[in-house]
Amino acid sequence: QVQLVESGGGLVQAGGSLRLSCAASGRTFSSYAMGWFRQAPGKEREFVGTISWSGGNTYYADSVKVRFTISRVYAKNTLYLQMNSLKPEDTALYYCAAARRGVGQRDDGYDYWGQGTQVTVSS
Repeated sequence: QVQLVESGGGLVQAGGSLRLSCAASGRTFSSYAMGWFRQAPGKEREFVGTISWSGGNTYYADSVKVRFTISRVYAKNTLYLQMNSLKPEDTALYYCAAARRGVGQRDDGYDYWGQGTQVTVSS
């Protein structure tokens, strides 16, 4: 089993940057593909990006491509989401998730989820 804890959210002005972290428990972090999702008030949860278990492949939603970067550090069992050029529409609760079966954009493909960290972007 994997436990995930997100951190790094906060309030930032439009155009600013934030880096989210997701700390994973257990020794099998390297076996999982990892993903970031977000949910804005009144909206469904949506895919942000994903990284393969090897770290060699990343995929992003069109809305965040170029602005966001996913990375992972195996020695720290930690997943990151670097967010640049933030926009008010990026405001949401951000979740990290782990998938045994590999990268994917559907949230039902992920087995473990964190509790989320709030990101608010002011205009």
